[in-house]
Amino acid sequence: MKKELSLLIAIFFCAQLFAQTSFEDANAAYAEGRYDEAQAAYEALLAEGPNATLYYNLGNAYYKQGELAQAILNYERALRLQPNHKDARYNLELAQSRITDNIVEQDFFLSSWIRTVRNAMSEQTWLIGSICLFFLALTGILLFLLGRAPWLRKTAFYCAWLALLFSIIAGLNAGSLHRRDTLRNEAIITQGVVNAKSSPDRSGTDLFTIHEGTKVTIRETLGEWCNIRVGNNEGWIKIQNMERI
Repeated sequence: MKKELSLLIAIFFCAQLFAQTSFEDANAAYAEGRYDEAQAAYEALLAEGPNATLYYNLGNAYYKQGELAQAILNYERALRLQPNHKDARYNLELAQSRITDNIVEQDFFLSSWIRTVRNAMSEQTWLIGSICLFFLALTGILLFLLGRAPWLRKTAFYCAWLALLFSIIAGLNAGSLHRRDTLRNEAIITQGVVNAKSSPDRSGTDLFTIHEGTKVTIRETLGEWCNIRVGNNEGWIKIQNMERI
């Protein structure tokens, strides 16, 4: 049993050392301008599991090669895992400024503000915050029920309700992010030029044209077709023309 445990530990540390070496090799390739090699190395590392830093570095490698759609896709994936990644946010905006369809969604300001707040932290952070605030609310309720001093009971009462309110808000944000990441209803157009159709069929009327790098929202999937929305436009395109974030 001890030998088996020792073997498992040795394998684990070897794997960690190999991963670290591969990451350093990928960074070295990028620094030396071998962007295609860096790209392949980052993708190999990502095959072992998602990582915000790897997605960000992969986006940089694609950007240096002029592949804006893939760069945008990977910056978006980095931000999905780490919403406060400032470098990924900056580079994403830089890449988006270079594509043909730099479409800015026109949302009601309150909806935009709520989404910004939600995306400020990860699902896990919101969930942990919700749980901590819930226990804080329970503590406040106990102090209100058991406390003797009027000021203590009054303070505990208001703190408990505030903590409960923010616990619910944090829980809703965590649930919203979980739903977003489960549905994955956002995608990046990866083909040069795509004509959106009026129906999920080649014979459908061309409604509008979108270009690579454009971010779209998937509303419905039917076979090899997806109904997408971009800005105020809706239409059908083939799944092969895009890649989900």
